[in-house]
Amino acid sequence: MNKMRKVTALVAATAAFAMLLAGCGAQNGGNGTSNGSATTTEEPAAGFDSSYTGDLPMPKTTERYDNHQSRDNVKDGGTLTLPIVEIGPNWNYLSTDGNTGYMSDLWSWYQPSLLMTDQVGGDPLKVNPDYLTDMKLVSSNPMVVQYDINPKAKWNDGTDIDWTAFKTMWEASNGTNPAYNPPSTDGYDKIKSVEQGSNPKQVIVTYSTPYYPWQLVFTNLINPKAGDPKTFTEGWVKNPHNEWAAGPYKVDSFSDTQVTFVPNEKWWGDKPKLDKIVYKQMSDAASLNAFQNGEIDAVGASTKDDIKAIRSVKDAQLRYGYSTKTRVLEYNGKSKPLDSLKVRKALTQAFDANTYNNIQFQGMNWKAEQPGSEMLLPFQKGYENNMPADSKYSVDAAKKTLESDGYKMGSDGYYAKGGKTLEVSFTFFGDDATQQALANAYQAMMKKAGIKVKVVNKSEAKFSDTVTSGDYQVLPMAWQSPAALTFVTSAPQLYTSDGPSNFTYVGSPEVDKLVKVAGNHEKYDDQTKAVNAAEKAALKLYGTVPVSNPGDYYGVKKGLANYGPSGFAGNLPQDIGWAK
Repeated sequence: MNKMRKVTALVAATAAFAMLLAGCGAQNGGNGTSNGSATTTEEPAAGFDSSYTGDLPMPKTTERYDNHQSRDNVKDGGTLTLPIVEIGPNWNYLSTDGNTGYMSDLWSWYQPSLLMTDQVGGDPLKVNPDYLTDMKLVSSNPMVVQYDINPKAKWNDGTDIDWTAFKTMWEASNGTNPAYNPPSTDGYDKIKSVEQGSNPKQVIVTYSTPYYPWQLVFTNLINPKAGDPKTFTEGWVKNPHNEWAAGPYKVDSFSDTQVTFVPNEKWWGDKPKLDKIVYKQMSDAASLNAFQNGEIDAVGASTKDDIKAIRSVKDAQLRYGYSTKTRVLEYNGKSKPLDSLKVRKALTQAFDANTYNNIQFQGMNWKAEQPGSEMLLPFQKGYENNMPADSKYSVDAAKKTLESDGYKMGSDGYYAKGGKTLEVSFTFFGDDATQQALANAYQAMMKKAGIKVKVVNKSEAKFSDTVTSGDYQVLPMAWQSPAALTFVTSAPQLYTSDGPSNFTYVGSPEVDKLVKVAGNHEKYDDQTKAVNAAEKAALKLYGTVPVSNPGDYYGVKKGLANYGPSGFAGNLPQDIGWAK
């Protein structure tokens, strides 16, 4: 039960997947098929409050459930207080170390995000008029894209947002300088040049080879003053750098435990509705208690008990819908014994995803079937099950795989080779009972197959450090997709041998080649075909296992507008507030 919520304002926070704790409240749910019958067909457009005591109907994949309101229907003023699992330590969301869903939340209030969509399914993408007045393909051969920047757009340090911000973003993200650490280089590595157009507010991007979807290459910008490698990688640690930002809000104060945003007096767009946004760093249990006590205005839910508690809170609503997240298990392939493909394969064969998900979603109206992809969501066009045929749950198959790798069963019930017992660690975060139960269940599953598991528990605040340092063996986590077409750019991010977010550390030349093919195709069907072929090859390496596609459950104080599950659709940060 992790109460961190994705409250992002704009849909495309970056073209890269962002990592999240597996137990995050945003992660609960399944593939959208109810395992219980609903007693009503009513849809929770604004949310169910405590007066509704019936079963919860399943949401629709095409609907948003965020109490979507026009600015005219939102009050001026008020404070929004939210929980967050982790604040920092690295505030540069555009670097691998800072590329978390938690930092995405914080960035959405005070940093530029160039694209948006009103559609749950993600199309059509359009420019955020606060930053861009237009973006268009002006030539196909060579591919040339033109961006026109809002004349009013300025960084908080007073300098214009101009073509140099695009150039800086490209230089930090194209992979030619190893001193940078971007979460994804895909797309940027196909660019030949970034130049000024007819004036500094016009950008001309010329590609060396065509790249699709070109719309998702530049979704964020970085202030040129923060563009040198040392500043990019280290200069944001424990420092949000308000002066390098440009958004409707600014950071008023920050620490490891709290961040406060207030309206940015230098903002040129619509006046922000809220007077203040406060994020408080909280553990799982603390955030639900805080919501029940009225200390915070929204909270995530991940168990039936969470949902029950939220539904009993006076003047609160439960809002829920489909997430854009995939829960996964990551195997650290640079650690022994997981440097053996056969050991990783045996772990996958011994993993009973149905039992695991039944524990996670116990008592909830979601049938959490195991997905076959980490790139495409099951409700997206082109989705395929890309897991290898011999990866299906089978204890006997797992044992045979280990025996083919030279392991022999010992008298203690565990396999061993060369006198060493086969043992791996399973790391989870926080003090939630459900996450502990999942860890225990994993341990029991592996024991059936003769694999010893040591359970390691760390605080939630250690999540990012643990992932980026590689200090784990088997790690439950989740990927968050910020845009419908992200699968094209994120396949290289996750699956190339040296991919910046390949936390399995396994790869192959074949996969390295295949994952880049999708970006050469203009048509969606060709893109999905290429990504599926690449992922099929990647998953045969058994570095990662998709576990579930969860739903989003939000407990919110009644009246909160433009906040809640909405698929790929977003809300401008200045439009979030309290309904009239």
